[in-house]
Amino acid sequence: MYSTGAENFLRQAREIQDAELQKFCLRISGFLQNQDLGSETVDCLRRLHLIISATKYPRQLEREFVEYLQATLCLPKSPEQVQVLCAAILREMSPCDLVTLSCDPVLDTKLLSLVSSVLLAKGAKGNAALTLGARIVKVVEARQPEGQSPRLLLPVLSKVTSLCPASLNEDQANVINKKLVDWLRYASIHQGIAQSSGGFFLSPRTKQPGPITEVDGAIATDFFTVLSMGHHYTEDQWLNMQTFSMLRKWLLCYGSGGISRVDSDDKSDLEGSVMSMVSATSTSSRLLPPKERLREKAYEYCQRLIEQSNRKALKKADADLQKACLIEAITIMDIVCRQDSSYVYRALPFLKIVHGRICGDPAQTRVLLPLAQFFLNHSETAAIDSESVYRALFSKIPAEHFHHPILAFEFIQFCKHNARFFTQNVGVFQKSFPNLFKFLAWNSPELISEFLELFPAMICPETTIELLHLLLDLPCLTAALDIQLRSSPAPEKFTGASLLPPANSTEAFSHPHYRSMFQYLLRGESRNADHAEGLNMLRQILVDMSSCPRVVQCMQTVPVLLQLFLKEVVEFADGPLINQLALVLLERSGQLYDVPKFKTEVHRVLSCHLLKLCKMHPSLIVEQSKELLEFSGTATNIQNKETFFTHVVWCIGEYLSVSYDKRCTVEQINKFFEVLEALLFEITQLRASANVPKFSPRVITVLMTTLTKLASRSQDLIPRVSLYLSKMRSCVQSAAMISVYGEEDSEEIYIRATELMNLLKMPSVAQFVLTQSAEVASPRFHRDACVSLPLATRTASRLLERDTSFIPA
Repeated sequence: MYSTGAENFLRQAREIQDAELQKFCLRISGFLQNQDLGSETVDCLRRLHLIISATKYPRQLEREFVEYLQATLCLPKSPEQVQVLCAAILREMSPCDLVTLSCDPVLDTKLLSLVSSVLLAKGAKGNAALTLGARIVKVVEARQPEGQSPRLLLPVLSKVTSLCPASLNEDQANVINKKLVDWLRYASIHQGIAQSSGGFFLSPRTKQPGPITEVDGAIATDFFTVLSMGHHYTEDQWLNMQTFSMLRKWLLCYGSGGISRVDSDDKSDLEGSVMSMVSATSTSSRLLPPKERLREKAYEYCQRLIEQSNRKALKKADADLQKACLIEAITIMDIVCRQDSSYVYRALPFLKIVHGRICGDPAQTRVLLPLAQFFLNHSETAAIDSESVYRALFSKIPAEHFHHPILAFEFIQFCKHNARFFTQNVGVFQKSFPNLFKFLAWNSPELISEFLELFPAMICPETTIELLHLLLDLPCLTAALDIQLRSSPAPEKFTGASLLPPANSTEAFSHPHYRSMFQYLLRGESRNADHAEGLNMLRQILVDMSSCPRVVQCMQTVPVLLQLFLKEVVEFADGPLINQLALVLLERSGQLYDVPKFKTEVHRVLSCHLLKLCKMHPSLIVEQSKELLEFSGTATNIQNKETFFTHVVWCIGEYLSVSYDKRCTVEQINKFFEVLEALLFEITQLRASANVPKFSPRVITVLMTTLTKLASRSQDLIPRVSLYLSKMRSCVQSAAMISVYGEEDSEEIYIRATELMNLLKMPSVAQFVLTQSAEVASPRFHRDACVSLPLATRTASRLLERDTSFIPA
C-alpha cells in the first residue's frame, strides 16, 4: 500500500490531460535541445517518468520529443542521472515505433547497458537479439578503458540469452566462456580499498586492503567465491559474484555438446571413475576447449561453495546466503554432470556426504530437493539405489514443513518435473499422496495451478477410492493442520475431566476419543480403512473452523480438483471400480463438511459425473439396486442434496431396463416403482403446517417421469401411474398447491402430468419413447426442454387430444 502522499502524486499524474502533457514535454524539449541538463531538467524528467508510468494506457508523445530523449541518452557529456531517466522514460513507452535506438555505435559499457534495456523492453528478438548479443560480446572482449567495467553488461547478456537462446554463435559463446572462467576462478582474495572521504589525517595503514574472510571469520586461503566475506569488494570480485548468478542459465544454453571424457561403449563405470580422477589430477585445464574448461571451473567453484556452506556463519544473513548458495551449487553440479558424465564419479561421493550431513537438519530441508534431483538424474549412471532418499523425502518434508510456502512450491515443482519417473519407478510416491495433499490443503491459492498438473500422476485404480475420500475431506485436513500447528503435543495420560465431550475442535485434538480420527486424517501414507463413520463425527466438530480463511480457500479448490479427478477416473475405470465409486458417491453425498455453499458445489460435480458413470456402466443400477433403493426411498435426501438426488432418480428411470442389462427383472422394476411412488406421495401431500418442507417442482416432475418410465417396462403398473397422474393434475390446481408452489410452477407440474398420462394411453408408444435403445439414449432428458423426451411427450399428448391446429389436413 502506498502512503497518502504517494497516492496523491499518483492521482495527480493520472489526471494530467494530453494537452497539458504536450505543453510539459515542449518545455523539456527546450532544455534538451539547448543541452541544459541541470537540476531543473532532472526534476522535469522525473515528473514525466511518473506521469508515463502511473497510467495503464500508453501516453502519446511527439516524435520530435522522443528523438530528443534518444539523442540526450546517447550524448557523451550527459550526466548519468539524465541518461538513466531518459532510458527509463523510453522503456515505459516501449514497445513503440518512435524508438529507433541502435546498439551498433555504442562502446561505453554504462551507455550500452541503458540502450540495451530500452531495446529489450521494445522486444529484441530475432535479428535484433543477434545484433545486441554480438555487440555485447565485442565490448566484453575488448580491453576496457579506465573507469568502465563489463559488470553492467552481464545482466543484459543473461536477459538476451533468456529471450533468444541461439543469439550467439559458437565463437561468440567461446569468448564469453573464457571470460567467465577468468571471472569465476581468478578473482582477488584481498578486499577492495575503501573510497576515501577526503580526510586530511588518513594514515597509509588504513588504506591497505585486508584479506577476504570466510563466513565464520577465518581468513580465506582458497579462491574467492560468493561466500567469501569482505567490507569492500574489488571489481573482479563483483564480476565473480555476477558470473555465478548467471552460470546456471549460461550452462543450460551454451554448455551442452563438446567431447565427453568417458566413452560409455568401451569403458566400464569403474574405468570411467578412474579416468575422471586421472583427468582431474594430471590434465591441465588450460588445454581444454573453452566450453569444457568452464565446466571444470564451475565444478571446482561449486565444490568450494559446498565446503564453505559447512562453516558456521556469524550472521543470520550469511547463514541464509549459505543455504541459497548450497542449493545453487548442487543444481549447477547436476547440470555439469548431465553434460559430462565423468563428473558424476567425482561428485557422487562428495554429495552423499553432504546428504548425510543435512538430512537431519530442519533448517536445510530445501537443500534435499536438488540433492534428490541429482540422485534421480544420475542413479542409473552411478548404479546407486535412491529409494531411501525418496522415502525420507516424501514422508518427512510434507508432514513437517507443509506450512512453508516456498518449500511447498518447490516440492510440488520437483514432483511435477519427475512425475513420470516417480509413477513408474518409485513405489513410495503413489502411497504418499496423503502427505502431498497437506501442501495443497495449507497453500491452496498458491499451489492450485501447479497441483492440477501433478494430480493426474497420483490417480490409479489402487488409489481411486481413498483419493476421492481425501478430496471430499480436504477442508477438514486444512482445519486439522491449523489445529495441529497451534496445539501442544497431546498428553499421554488423561484425567477424568478430559474424558468429557470436547467443547470445540481444539479441545477435540487432544481428546482420546478423537485422537484416532485426527491421526487418520493427518496420515502420511495411503491406508485403506473403513473410516467414514468415525470421520463424520470429526467433520461435525470441525465446523467451528469453517470461517478460517485457509479453510474457506481450500473449500473453493475442492470442486475444481474433484472435477479433474473424476474426469481422469472415467478414462480407466472398469465395472467393479465404477460400482465402488457409485457407492462412495451415495455414501459421501450426505457426509460432507457442513458448509452449505461447499456442499452445493460438491453435489453439483458429483451429480454430473454420476451420469457419466451410469452411461459407461448401465448395469450399475441393477448391481447396486439395494443401495439405490435405500437412498432414493429417503425423503430427507431430497432436502439435503436435491441436485444429487434428482440425478440418482433420473439414472434409475433411464437405465433400469432390460435393454441395458439382461438381469433386470420385473420384480426389480416393481420394487423401485413402489419405493419411488411412496416417496412421491409423501412429498406431495400438503398439510396445514408451517414445518412441512417445500420440495422443488423439478424433483416432482423427475419422479413422475421416472415412475412413468418404469410403468412402460412393467405394464401392470400403468393403471396405478395413470390414476396417480390424474390425481396429481387435480392436486396441483388446488388453492393449497398454488399457494405453496405458485401458479407458474403448478402449471409446469400440471403440463408434465398431462403429457405423461396421455403417453401411457398408448403403451407401445410409451415404451418406445421412454425406453430408448442404448445407441440413442441421451443423459440430458431431465435437464433440457429441447431434447427428444419432452418433444415426444408433447407430440403424443397433442395427438391424443386431437389438436386440430397440429394435425395436417
